[in-house]
Amino acid sequence: MDGEIDPAELSALFDERDGPADDTDGDDDESEPLRIVDIRDQRAFDRGHLPDSECIPFPELTSRIAELEGAERIVTVCPHGVASQQAAQLIGSYEGTQDARVESLRGGIEAWEQEIGELTESENPDADPDEGPESPF
Repeated sequence: MDGEIDPAELSALFDERDGPADDTDGDDDESEPLRIVDIRDQRAFDRGHLPDSECIPFPELTSRIAELEGAERIVTVCPHGVASQQAAQLIGSYEGTQDARVESLRGGIEAWEQEIGELTESENPDADPDEGPESPF
């Protein structure tokens, strides 16, 4: 794990990525520069998440970690920035992501909402009412 990233720093990365395309030669790179991994359960993710983030619940992380191979930078996200540190350590120890910069969002979703304020809601939040209880963290 390479440490933590502040919400403002992550927001700036979004702005850089969404800026004018600098790929003028038309080549499609195989690597993905930035991956945002939300480790909350699907129900919590659907209610609100960071833009362009993907849901890989913490209990599924070890079985789905190969999905992150090839990323240049990975930021893990959880409600308060605690469990995401553990997730970042796990991801950073995986052979397929050892070249990636792996960070945890400092303060988690809570800090993002306070500093940046914008969350994206999935199209069908709470579509599966039988999914089970919410995660306590």
